[in-house]
Amino acid sequence: MPPNIFKTASFALILANVASSLIGFSSLAFLDAFVFHVGSIRQGEIWRVLTAGFLHVDFMHLLFNMFTLFFFGPVLESPRLLGRSRFLILYFVALLVGNLWAFAAHFNDLNYAAVGASGAVSGVMVSVSLFVPFMMILIMGIIPVPAILFAVLFIGYSILAPYWGMGPSIGHEAHLGGAIAGLVTTLIFYPKILGHTWLQIKSGLNRRRR
Repeated sequence: MPPNIFKTASFALILANVASSLIGFSSLAFLDAFVFHVGSIRQGEIWRVLTAGFLHVDFMHLLFNMFTLFFFGPVLESPRLLGRSRFLILYFVALLVGNLWAFAAHFNDLNYAAVGASGAVSGVMVSVSLFVPFMMILIMGIIPVPAILFAVLFIGYSILAPYWGMGPSIGHEAHLGGAIAGLVTTLIFYPKILGHTWLQIKSGLNRRRR
C-alpha cells in the first residue's frame, strides 16, 4: 500500500461510498431514488445501474466493501500495475457490468432491488490476483489465502451459490459479473497478463517445493 493513500483514486471512491451510504442510511427517499431496482430500471431510470454501486444496506456491508477496497485498490492503481486512469476504468466497468449482469438475471423480477460496491470490488480483487497471485487475502480476517486461489474460489462460489440456494440476500450475480469484467478488462489492457500470472504461479510453487 502506497504511503500517500489519501491521494489515491481508491480513497476518493471510498469517501464517495461512505458519504452516499451515510445519506442513504438516514434518508429512505434518497435510497429509494438511487437503489438498483429492476422495475424502475425497466421504466427508464437507468442511472440506478451506476448509483446503486455507491450505496450499502448497512454499516457492516459498507465496512466490508470499503475495507477490501482500501487494501487492494491502491495496489492495483499503482504505476507498476494499472495506474490511476486504467484502475478507474476497470472499477466502473466492473461496477456497471456487475449490475447489468444482475439486471439480466432478475429481468422478470420487477421487485428485485440491491445496493453495494461489491461488483466493482470483485473486479479489483480479480485484477490484483492476476498481477500479484501470491498476495495474501485474509478470509474472515484470519485465514491467509493466496489472491489467485481466492479469486478462483470466489468466482466458483458466485456461479454455484444461486443454484444451491446459498446466501439468498447476497447479489451473487453482481459479484460474478464484476469479477468477469475485472478479468476481461485486465486482459484488454495487458493481453499477456495470463502468461505473466502463470509464470509467477510456477515460480512460487517451485520455491515452495524446495
